[in-house]
Amino acid sequence: MAIAIVTGSSGLIGSETCRFLHEKGLTVIGIDNDSRRYFFGPEGSTAWSTKVLKQTLKGFTHCDFDIRDQESVFKLFEKHAGAISLVVHTAAQPSHDWAAKEPLTDFTVNAFGTQILLEATRKHCPKAVFIFTSTNKVYGDTPNRLPLVELATRWEIADTHAYRQHGIDEGMSIDQTKHSLFGANKLSADVLVQEYGRYFNIKTGIFRGGCLTGPAHSAVPLHGFLSYLVRCAVQNRRYEIFGYAGKQVRDNIHSFDLVNAFWHFYQNPRPAEVYNIGGSRANSCSVIEAIGALEKLTGKPMDFGKSPGARDGDHIWWISSLQKFQAHYPGWKITKGLPSIYEELVEAHSSRNAIAA
Repeated sequence: MAIAIVTGSSGLIGSETCRFLHEKGLTVIGIDNDSRRYFFGPEGSTAWSTKVLKQTLKGFTHCDFDIRDQESVFKLFEKHAGAISLVVHTAAQPSHDWAAKEPLTDFTVNAFGTQILLEATRKHCPKAVFIFTSTNKVYGDTPNRLPLVELATRWEIADTHAYRQHGIDEGMSIDQTKHSLFGANKLSADVLVQEYGRYFNIKTGIFRGGCLTGPAHSAVPLHGFLSYLVRCAVQNRRYEIFGYAGKQVRDNIHSFDLVNAFWHFYQNPRPAEVYNIGGSRANSCSVIEAIGALEKLTGKPMDFGKSPGARDGDHIWWISSLQKFQAHYPGWKITKGLPSIYEELVEAHSSRNAIAA
């Protein structure tokens, strides 16, 4: 039986990956020590997700240790060396704001933890596919230098620009830009994963995500834009918009569609390949547009404020180009549009509210 190891297995993408691969018939081993509780407090905890995975997936084993624990990681990989066919690395410290509070923690989790996993793969299962969830923050604030136009409800790129139709591609420079410490540390890991593909011939794939979302997100103010916005709408919480009058644009991809992209790569890997991955133009929205859609969906106004100060290095406009990935894997496509994502998130947060009550 083929084994998949999933790091950050109780998080949004990790838990979706576990369910998806389990359904495909793989035995899944998850690594997750609920670091989100440390990063973001009790509301960020993924303990509930761990419990659900244990209860619902018969072929799932949970490992409660840190990816920086080299001894535990190596022992696990060595134990299952002959059976591991896939490693999906989603574990991370995911907030660029939080990274500035504890730079060493952010580096050791995002860069050094990735190095340990790559070495474990190289030593014990070098034929396995290694998938890494990177981030569009590797491009720093370069997107903010694009020719942007302020419209009534969003910032938009100029009509004549090459990115207008399909979004930002992988050719954007990662140099001469302000990354944030989080972005710099994720970029370190990103390049390491590429190098293990080129230098050691490991079948690595790098997915630079935009806004990843879905019902399994333990969203908090510092991470999980759309899910946290929905949480505020459902729970009648005040939502604070930081900068750009709420017109900053994000493309949103459902966790299922992202994991399905992982699956396509796993079946026909292209070592050291890098892909921008997101919801594309069809699933793009500004914060203000998302608030309007949620007010219409829930039938009640949202309480929100606008802070004039933007988050340092925050993107004004980001839409991911999917052209490269779709050219390599024409059988993959986005299956969940923005309206259905809104509905699914509202239902998920409403259900959790009812359980908590």
